[in-house]
Amino acid sequence: MNKLQIKKLGVLSVAKMYAAIMLVMVLLISIPYGLFVIGFSLLGASAGGRGGLAIGGGGVIVGLLVMIGLPIFMVSSVLSPAQSARCFTIFSPE
Repeated sequence: MNKLQIKKLGVLSVAKMYAAIMLVMVLLISIPYGLFVIGFSLLGASAGGRGGLAIGGGGVIVGLLVMIGLPIFMVSSVLSPAQSARCFTIFSPE
């Protein structure tokens, strides 16, 4: 009977791989979402008046924050996979 053995990986390498994968996934989500928010806020700004300009300006800021802040937040969350990889390394059989 064949036994499948998982190769032990370093904690830091697992955390870096997770961070890279999450960066790509978040970029694929946050850029279209940010552009969607900016587009609809500019559509609301075209309604005119002072309220429309406030909606448009606020939406552009929120869209930019989504496109910039979300990837930074996700890459900085490398701690969770590092802890999981460390537990796997400690408790896995030789």
